[in-house]
Amino acid sequence: MKAKWNSLIKLTRTKLILALTAVLWLETLMVYYVDFRLGIEGPLQFIISMFNPLGFVLLILSLANFFVRKKSFTISLMVLFALEILLLVANVVYYREFSDFISINTMLSAQKFNGAMGKSIVTLISPHDAIYLLNLILIIGLPFFVKNNLVSTPIRLVSKVALTCLSAFLIILNLTISEMNRPQLLGRTFDQTYIVKYLGLNFYMAYNTASKVNEDAEKNKVTTIDIDSPLQEAAQVYAKPNKKYYGIARKKNVIIIHLESFQQFLINMKVNDQEVTPFLNSLYSDKNTVSFSNFFHEVGQGKTSDAENMLESGLFGLPTGSLFNKLGPTNTFQSAPAILKQKEGYTSAVFHGNVGSFYTRTKTYKSLGYNYFFDQGYFKQTEDSNVGFGLKDKLMLKESVKYLEKLQQPFYVKYITVTNHYPFDLPDEDNDGFVKPETSDNVINNYFLTAHYLDASLREFFDYLKESGLYDRSIVILYGDHYGISDDKNETLAPLLDKDPNEWDNFDNIQLQRVPFMIHMKGIAGRVDNEYGGEIDVLPTLLHLLGVNTKNYIQLGTDLLSKQHDGNVIFRNNGMINKKYTVTKKSDGSYNIYDNKTGELLDIDPTSDLYKKIAKKYEQERHLLDISDTINQKNLLRFYTPIGFKPVDPTDYDYENQVEQLDKINNTLGNSSTSMYSQNNNKSTVSMYKTDAPESTD
Repeated sequence: MKAKWNSLIKLTRTKLILALTAVLWLETLMVYYVDFRLGIEGPLQFIISMFNPLGFVLLILSLANFFVRKKSFTISLMVLFALEILLLVANVVYYREFSDFISINTMLSAQKFNGAMGKSIVTLISPHDAIYLLNLILIIGLPFFVKNNLVSTPIRLVSKVALTCLSAFLIILNLTISEMNRPQLLGRTFDQTYIVKYLGLNFYMAYNTASKVNEDAEKNKVTTIDIDSPLQEAAQVYAKPNKKYYGIARKKNVIIIHLESFQQFLINMKVNDQEVTPFLNSLYSDKNTVSFSNFFHEVGQGKTSDAENMLESGLFGLPTGSLFNKLGPTNTFQSAPAILKQKEGYTSAVFHGNVGSFYTRTKTYKSLGYNYFFDQGYFKQTEDSNVGFGLKDKLMLKESVKYLEKLQQPFYVKYITVTNHYPFDLPDEDNDGFVKPETSDNVINNYFLTAHYLDASLREFFDYLKESGLYDRSIVILYGDHYGISDDKNETLAPLLDKDPNEWDNFDNIQLQRVPFMIHMKGIAGRVDNEYGGEIDVLPTLLHLLGVNTKNYIQLGTDLLSKQHDGNVIFRNNGMINKKYTVTKKSDGSYNIYDNKTGELLDIDPTSDLYKKIAKKYEQERHLLDISDTINQKNLLRFYTPIGFKPVDPTDYDYENQVEQLDKINNTLGNSSTSMYSQNNNKSTVSMYKTDAPESTD
């Protein structure tokens, strides 16, 4: 019996590695489902998440096989196993504090990391963490077990390679299935959670490290001299402010409303004899609104984050992927929150109904200099409160008031709405009776419904601004971030726009890249402006309205209200538009040139002066993208600081315990506090906000 038992516990190296792989695999799955919030949806994502830890864990532990001696093999296996446990536990603790995963930047900034977590680390420990740490006993006992039970026969090289190849195959298989379920998973990374959910924690760490090495290699190639050319070219872009508008909003509160996936054609549109967006229609033509009818989004793969980046920094997004994700946490910016804080004493905040890790906002907003970031975790969550990509807009806007009223004025705040986001789902109870169109595509039909809901949300918010008195002290900027209906659905959409689907072409696709841009402020002398412009032009326009001259900052757009404004709009993915022409570049290097009035493709002789003039302008505008990419990818703004501006230190900002931070500031300032709450005799204005949202408890 004893001999039989001894034979059972005898292990080969391969069996031992597989056994420890199984331990780590099970522990990782526990972390996935107990501690992380990965947002796993559907059976395929569940299967992928169950499968994804195996390949990388097996690869890492199989490295011990390449040590010939038993002692060396044992020690290396212990170290590799211990590192895996430490990485797992560290991520669990870090995630509880920051709702994100440890990056290579975090590890390299260990001192700051410890400072951020040192005070609260005890409170982050949970009783079930003991299960994770039980593996320490396994590690300590491993040498004794191996000494007596590991078969000493040397493993053949072919077996070593086979185990490593098996792990590589599992990783590739995992990557292939994940890419099929989530195309451009790595190329268009907008949330680190997706990498962990699909590819695992080890893959995320390897990918993050490789990205960091690549970024550092690019950045280390440059010196202060490299900023000279972009600085000179940016100076040539600058347009002087219009004296009529310069400084008319100085010291006003700034409220920016980011209209998710909202296209210009929705304005003044009717479906089934109903206005899709009645409130925005009234605002668009209001005497206190300057509206732009030819304003275009200029985003790339970064979509919403690209729009934010242009708004905040005056630079474009990247050719591929999201700048927020790839460079946001580490790059130097000359951003609106920092400029306004240093020049005019503004307090800044973002309100968003999604999780802070999406587009790495929690980290990037610190690099931009935002004082506060109220993400999904700061709002009430119920079974019915969320739809699609986060908290419903009516609920987010209403609940934001309890934080907004405690901000010191003047403030610069941004609201990112989410309900009008693909796939445009909205429960029946949130429909106020709007009748959707009946096309063959339900995505298109629902798009009009969620846009209608967003419109109603904004009406409620504006009612609150007027009731609370904020309206008279604020300038409100509303803009659409990018398209909602993708080009492949435009032919189905066409009849709703009174267009013939059979005649739809690329010219029509480009025209649909129009999104709203409205500047609303009491006394601004409103009008509908037909000037052509894009998202890159928002920052200089806004800063000039607030009385901040942009001449010394590197920004690649121009003030839309300036008489020197450049009315050429360049698109990230191909194309340019201005008052007369729409231009796209073909694969052979020639150009398609359309007449904007007729929509006709013009037959212009390539040797003619007109063709050469248009081609030259296209390439000049395209060069702005190259300048922006050079500045961003090489982090050149670290080499140039405008006079009177101090570069942002992200470690100055902490998005934990923000309610306590607000209360402390208000109490400390006392009678000097400029918050609306303090000026209202420390009485909340929340009751002034009226909503018909069925989930509201009021």
